Parts: sequence; structure tokens; C-alpha cells
Amino acid sequence: MAEDLKKMYKTILGDHFPAKMEIGFIDDTGRQTLFYEKVLWTLDGKQQGLRYGENPGQEAALYKLINGNLILGETQTIQPGNYLASDVSLLQSGKHPGKTNITDADNALNILRYFTDRPTVVIVKHNNPCGVARAETLEDAYHKAYMADRVAAFGGCIATNRPVDLATAQAIFAQYAEVVVAPDFEEGAMDVFAKKKNLRVIRIGNIKRLQNFVGQQFVDFKSLMDGGIIAQLSYVPLTRRPKDLMLAACQHKGKQYRIRREPTGREYEDMLFGWLVESGITSNSVIYVKDLVTVGIGTGEQDRVGVAEIARDKAYRKLADRYCFEMHGVSFNELTRPDLKKEIEARTASENGGLKGSVMVSDAFFPFRDGVDVGLREGISAVIQPGGSENDYQSIEACNEADVTMVYTGQRSFKH
Repeated sequence: MAEDLKKMYKTILGDHFPAKMEIGFIDDTGRQTLFYEKVLWTLDGKQQGLRYGENPGQEAALYKLINGNLILGETQTIQPGNYLASDVSLLQSGKHPGKTNITDADNALNILRYFTDRPTVVIVKHNNPCGVARAETLEDAYHKAYMADRVAAFGGCIATNRPVDLATAQAIFAQYAEVVVAPDFEEGAMDVFAKKKNLRVIRIGNIKRLQNFVGQQFVDFKSLMDGGIIAQLSYVPLTRRPKDLMLAACQHKGKQYRIRREPTGREYEDMLFGWLVESGITSNSVIYVKDLVTVGIGTGEQDRVGVAEIARDKAYRKLADRYCFEMHGVSFNELTRPDLKKEIEARTASENGGLKGSVMVSDAFFPFRDGVDVGLREGISAVIQPGGSENDYQSIEACNEADVTMVYTGQRSFKH
């Protein structure tokens, strides 16, 4: 029975989706049509598309926009032919990609587009980042992103904004990953990856043009259970520079409340890094970042204080696991000696799970101060959030009490 169950993941389902698709928008001025073409790869001498959808048994197809210019109001959507996530060159597949591999890669690119000036690595699992880091070398960025949540990175999608060099390839080889996405691969890197036959290695040469997609919008379709569709323009973060941020301030019952401390240069850098990473995370979310590395990521919760606590708790667990792996070569859960466990727990607690001096990032306002208080108790130094709550004054007072700075973006960043 167990072997029969395993077979479903080895299925190559195929699909009955047509080679071309059109979506038309019609108003009094006429018709605007978007033309799509199904993406196929030649694998083992056959033309094949996606392996299957979100689950075995669900047919799926990947289409790329090949023609049609759509203008809605004053917004012109992404032009056809600017292929990125839909222009996949499979250098190695073993098992060719399924829908989740492509959507994970797409969300990694969605985040990566904001970070082009230095090596950056995004590791995505189930369409949410589990580790994001920037550094002076790609190998260092990968190591920091991986160790930010080594457990969740198992079987994830690793995306880089620089060609993968040999040292980075060897570091990636040491873990289990489903997908590696990069603009190119330097000499020796593919020889390393070839030892893992089921690793999907994807080259997207246009990653070097990622920055061109900043600020660009497309029509985002959400299908409903009855076959209906919601169409919306895609989200664009408007806050990308320190001057775009507002020092937190509000009025309540005739009294003016204002954050007393301006952010430092490092805090501004971490806040903007965290806010742009946040744009690729499923809401309701709160994350913590420090020194351009994610420390704790809380996703998809219903209440803001709860997700702040989840991100905090994950930061503690992930740091303990990191120390255990670095010192003893096993995960914290596999460590059997109680004395060593207590030693690691004490070290992690003394550092507040790595949260001391970190920045707290929230994709929506804090309705009460209890959400901010979660981070303040751990020693955060700054908060970035949209602002706009009736109780913003509570969060401002809480931050001032702890000499913590806080800025508003003036824009919510929900992602459903």
C-alpha cells in the first residue's frame, strides 16, 4: 500500500488544456484581448508541460503572454514578450516541474526583483519565503538564508539573483532542494547538481532584467469555486526608499502622539528590506529581520498578535536548531543529550532568539498595542507597518516607552 501511495508522486499526468488561450476585456470602446501560449519542454523526446497541478490528479498548464496590450484606466499592464517566470529553461529536471514548483519560483522572483544591487537568495516553500538574505557574496547570502530556517528549507525552491558559482552549488548540494532558479550557472556548478538527478535546475536569463518589473502591474486572476473569476491589478509596493516612509504620528482625542526617535541608517535598510520581503508573504503576517536576513516569519494567521507570537516562537526554534546543527551536526529535535539541549536553549534565550535589535514588519496596522508589545519584549529596535488604526496612539506610546522607532508606509500589503 505504501508503495502504491508513493507512485502518485511519480505520475506524469499530462493535460488536456489547449495550446493557446485568449482572455478578452470588452467595453463600449471595443475589445482588448490577451493571447497566451502553453509552455512545453522537450523531455525524453516528448513535448511535455507541467507534471501536475497542486496535487497529483489535478491537471495543470503553464501559459505565457505572447500578445495583446491591456490598458485599464491609466494603467498599462505588463507587455507581452517580457517573459520571466513563464520562460523556463530546464537545464536538468529528473522530475519535470509541477504547478507548485513554478509558483514557488514565481514568488521568489516576485521578491528578488527589489534586490539587484548585491547578491540575494530567496528560499520559498509552499509559496512563502522561509529564508531571505543579502550579503557580499552569493555563497554567504545562501548560507544565511538557509540557516534562517534550515528545517523549512528542506525540499524548497532556491532562487538567486546572481549566477550560481561552484562554492554556492556545493553548499546547495549539501541539502535537499526541489528547485534551483538562477540567471546562469558558472563552470562546475552543473556538474555538482548532476549528482542529484531529481533536482530541477532552471535558468531564467531575464533575471538580470528583474528590476524592470518593479512597479509594473498585471491582471491577477482568482478563480472561485463556482467557476467565477475575480480580476484585480497586481500589488505594487510604493515604499521603496527611506524618504517614502513616515515617522509614526497620529491624533487621539485632541492629543498629538509622535515617535520620538528617528531610525538609524541600519534600521532604515532593514525596514525596507523587510517590507519588500513582506510583499511576497501570505497575509495576515508579521516578520522580524536583522542585518538583511529574515529572523522569524509568521504567515497566514487570523489575528495580528497571534502571528507576531508565531514569528517570535519560530525565531527561537530556528536559532536553537541552527546552533545545534552547527555544533553537533544534527537538528535540535534529534539531539538526545538533555545537558546539551539545555545549553543551547540557554544560549538561545540569552539572545532572545536573535530578535534583539531586529526590525518588526507587519503587513497591516496593529489594531492594539499588544501586537507591538510582542516584539518590544524581545528587544526589537524598530517597527514598520502601514499605520491607520484608531489605536495607533497605543503603539506609538509603547514604542516610545522602549525607545524604539516606528515608521508608517501608508499602504497595506495583504497577499491572499
